[in-house]
Amino acid sequence: MASSGSLSRRGRLQGGIYFIGFAVVWLLAGGVLLALEQERSIYRAINGQHTPLLDTVLPYVTHMGEATFIIPVLFLLFLFKRFRNGRFALAMLLCNITPFLVVQAIKGLVNAPRPLLYFDNASWINRVAGQPENYNYSFPSGHSEGAFGLFCFLSLILPRRYAPWGIVFFGIALSIGYSRIYLSQHFYADVYAGSLLGTFCCALSFWLVDPFRMRRQQGVL
Repeated sequence: MASSGSLSRRGRLQGGIYFIGFAVVWLLAGGVLLALEQERSIYRAINGQHTPLLDTVLPYVTHMGEATFIIPVLFLLFLFKRFRNGRFALAMLLCNITPFLVVQAIKGLVNAPRPLLYFDNASWINRVAGQPENYNYSFPSGHSEGAFGLFCFLSLILPRRYAPWGIVFFGIALSIGYSRIYLSQHFYADVYAGSLLGTFCCALSFWLVDPFRMRRQQGVL
């Protein structure tokens, strides 16, 4: 029989196995795309495919990577009794604050130009009404970090029988990253880096804190 310690170590990330698995695929496939294609080519391919439907939907999708969406979602988790404990609150805080702080630090150090500044407000850039015109601090994408951090965390706290929902959560997070390029707020590399930082900072924080350790040892999970 496995010891409770080994059970705890194995169980820490089991709920998010699908999300993290897709994140590893994204790390590899996304990296290959970044190596083979020029940044401007990827940007123009995505930003150039505007449709009335996406112009309407993606501003709402991109909002899901903002604090005004993320914070209420996290607080709603406390409606569930299993999440009302200090260890879970600490995990929730670290999993979402750690990647945020890392990304903000990198933004300040790099201060990369956003597409509007890089292309000097070129006439060919497709814009969506109501979207802010940002020019600086492009790398990495904070919205992508926030989205991947949030949905990675939600995947990690899923009961094992619901773990396949991690695929849906990954798809939502990826669509938020896509929206940042579509809406001319970021380049592909910004989204790629932000998504990986959000995912792996969250997963590492969760593994270290292990909020469900006691419940697993008691056989609740």
